[in-house]
Amino acid sequence: MKKPEQELAEIKAMMERSTRFLSLSGLSGILAGIYALIGAGMLWYWIYSPASLGAVESQLLSTREILNLGLLTGLAVLILALGSAYLLSQKKSKKNAQKFWSPAGKRFFSALFIPVFAGGLFSFALIHEGYFHFLAASTLTFYGLGLFNASHFTLSEIKNLGLGQVILGLIAAFHPEYGLILWALGFGVLHVIYGSMMYYKYDR
Repeated sequence: MKKPEQELAEIKAMMERSTRFLSLSGLSGILAGIYALIGAGMLWYWIYSPASLGAVESQLLSTREILNLGLLTGLAVLILALGSAYLLSQKKSKKNAQKFWSPAGKRFFSALFIPVFAGGLFSFALIHEGYFHFLAASTLTFYGLGLFNASHFTLSEIKNLGLGQVILGLIAAFHPEYGLILWALGFGVLHVIYGSMMYYKYDR
């Protein structure tokens, strides 16, 4: 016969599985951070390397060329991160005999992607109006708000990750000259740190 404490623990676990999306993979967070750091490193090279090598002004990349490279790099990072998250989270859900596209999962993705989608549109508005220096601030802030919003339906670590992104985004808004560094810290370093924490706590 089960002890009352065991029964309460099982009931709590069942309620948690039904209301929270627990298939989020920590390894996917680590990979997303690595992709972002590689992308930021490539952008840093394209922007600053010609000047550091003593190139003349005519050899430097134009603002439009840098913007196009940045958009392509950001899109590549996004596709790789989303693809890794989907595949690894699917694998984790099968391993734990959980349904991936559950009601809790739908609530999680809705809470995450509505702010992120709005942030994407806002970022395109900034590009249209020529405010390129605020792109890091807008993407970090809206992504952080999405994570914070979605943290109610998944692992608690996501809330702190979201807060970290928002803080870095606000710093980038006041200091846009450090935008690329702050973007790398948010999408790169923080993802690696929190992904590692989640992996060692939940996935092993």
